[in-house]
Amino acid sequence: MRAARLILVLASACAAMGADLWSLQPVRKPPVEGADAIDGLIRARLAKEKLAPSPEAPRHVLLRRLSLDLTGLPPTPAEMAAFLADGSPGAWARQIDRLLKSPHYGEKWGRHWLDQARYADSDGFRADRFRPHAWRYRQWVIDALNRDLPFDQFTIDQIAGDLVPNGSTDQRIATGFHRNTLTNREGGIDSEQFRIEQVIDRTNTTGTVWLGLTAGCAQCHDHKYDPISQRDYYRLFAFFNEADEDQMDAPMPGELGPHLRLRPAYDARRRELLNGANVPALQAEWERGMLEAAANPGRKLDWDHAFDDLRTDCEDGEKILRTPAGARTRRQAKILADYFLANYSRVISKERKEELKFDALAKQLRELDGTLPPLSEAAVLRAFDRKSHVLSRGDFKQPGAAVDPGTPSALPPLDAAGPRATRLDLARWLVSRSNPLTARVVVNRVWQEYFGRGLVRTSENFGNQGELPTHPELLDWLAAEFMDGGWSLKRLHRLIVSSAAYRQSSAVPEELAARDPENKLLARQSRLRLSAEAIRDSALAVSGLLSAEVGGPSVRPAQPQGAGKDWKESAGRDRYRRGLYIQLNRTAPYPLLVNFDAPNGYGAVCRRNRSNTPLQALNLLNDPVFVEAARALAARTEAEGGRLDRIFELCLGRKPANDEREWLLTYWSSQPEAMAWTGVASVVMNMDEFLTRE
Repeated sequence: MRAARLILVLASACAAMGADLWSLQPVRKPPVEGADAIDGLIRARLAKEKLAPSPEAPRHVLLRRLSLDLTGLPPTPAEMAAFLADGSPGAWARQIDRLLKSPHYGEKWGRHWLDQARYADSDGFRADRFRPHAWRYRQWVIDALNRDLPFDQFTIDQIAGDLVPNGSTDQRIATGFHRNTLTNREGGIDSEQFRIEQVIDRTNTTGTVWLGLTAGCAQCHDHKYDPISQRDYYRLFAFFNEADEDQMDAPMPGELGPHLRLRPAYDARRRELLNGANVPALQAEWERGMLEAAANPGRKLDWDHAFDDLRTDCEDGEKILRTPAGARTRRQAKILADYFLANYSRVISKERKEELKFDALAKQLRELDGTLPPLSEAAVLRAFDRKSHVLSRGDFKQPGAAVDPGTPSALPPLDAAGPRATRLDLARWLVSRSNPLTARVVVNRVWQEYFGRGLVRTSENFGNQGELPTHPELLDWLAAEFMDGGWSLKRLHRLIVSSAAYRQSSAVPEELAARDPENKLLARQSRLRLSAEAIRDSALAVSGLLSAEVGGPSVRPAQPQGAGKDWKESAGRDRYRRGLYIQLNRTAPYPLLVNFDAPNGYGAVCRRNRSNTPLQALNLLNDPVFVEAARALAARTEAEGGRLDRIFELCLGRKPANDEREWLLTYWSSQPEAMAWTGVASVVMNMDEFLTRE
């Protein structure tokens, strides 16, 4: 009884905390209208502080700012010249429209979303196995953003695309958002423990990314600061506990036709090879032995080890093994057969292995695989019937009271379409008008990208431990306008970059530096060090090396020797793809990106740090990509003429000032002739102005 009373007291305390939390109050749109609403709300606040907004930035600064913010790439000299020459009304709006239509928009803002999706190309943990199909989810994100998929549908597809009635392949691919969890493939692990860890990650990530709440704090006990009880947490957890992992064919345009034309001949030859070596019968016997080892651990140690390896090293190995042979998909059957051929030797004698000659057969099958045009695949979720419980102290071995899927009680109730709520109901609830959090959270993070900090600085935490909004009315106006505008992200971007606040100079007068050093009041723009990817992309772009191809598998450009194991450099133009496409191994991420604060994929990142370290300077001077870019920029400007002026136009969107010209020409004259212009190009690409979005 005393324990029950304590639970009731704690529940009441949680409810009381939530009653006054600003972020849980309904979104109320201030009575301001039109394109000037953003500026009107900011200026009203500045007037109270007896401050005036800053003047507009120079036009070359504005276009460079806009281009980097919308596409992550600097403007070309031709684009800059056209804008500077266009004095007609609507010139700025035309630049906005041009850049929003660019396919590079999806790349830039896709990277912003992938930070939150904890995207990576490897499993994590010690083995950190490569995920060859992870990129297919990234491709979906880029395409969805480029076509301006409304954010409510963007949400529904990623949370529950597999449950949408008559859903498309694309909608199932979207559920790859929750396949970015870490996977532990180490021997001897408890599979259920790490499955639960993945469900916990999906629960916590959803709470952070869409609700801006630290829901994970309630995994072991009621949240100490926010109105989320442990029971609330496990009701949210139940949505993802009732899901399982799956893999599906996800062909890119042009892949399916050639594959289907050649598959009948491929299938016939594969059957011929397998039957000729009596593989079906031997594999069936092996499968029975593996299942017996699973049911009776300790009887046959060699089979125990073989089964443990199947669980950890073969993709979906145990799941496929336990699926009746007649019910397996074509893909599942191939995975298990190929694994059997490679691992049967673990449970037979050396003499029997030599007699079977499976190594030679496996080589024949690999050669045969090379004749069949491949289909891209995607890691996805699918519904699975599973009971959920409150886990005492968060321990998967201590299940407590049973719970049904549900949402935090401090928020508006979920309206389920059926007798039991599903992930699809959760997804629709996240983007319902009654939910006060999602729209606020999203517009705040978009604002953060444009001004260096959100209207709520703690963009990952809208709870009691987070900061209050500096402009609450502006935050609500943007949130309401976002929903009223059909959840269009491109429309939201256009609203923000059309404002006078966005176009302000980033210069910091003494009075502003003293009164508002963090620019909370928005009396100016913010100077922002470019993201890790944008620094590299900019160097490649101005040098002429950048490969502008959009989408596709991850690549492995040059990196410092010894920086990562098994790093086979990509050939040809793939070496110069954008940083978005660089293969991200969680335990050994690409050094340049790490040095400039790119996430490592271990968890959702809602705002990046901007550090300043000596190692960054060494990167910019000596990293292979910057050395090669400096040489290419020198060669490009020799071919195009104008040398110094051209280097400045490409890198900074302007001509050099007299003192810059004098200093750099003096530097040029002191260098060996063969490397002089390479040295000048390197100096300009190391200027703060090149590395900064003004």
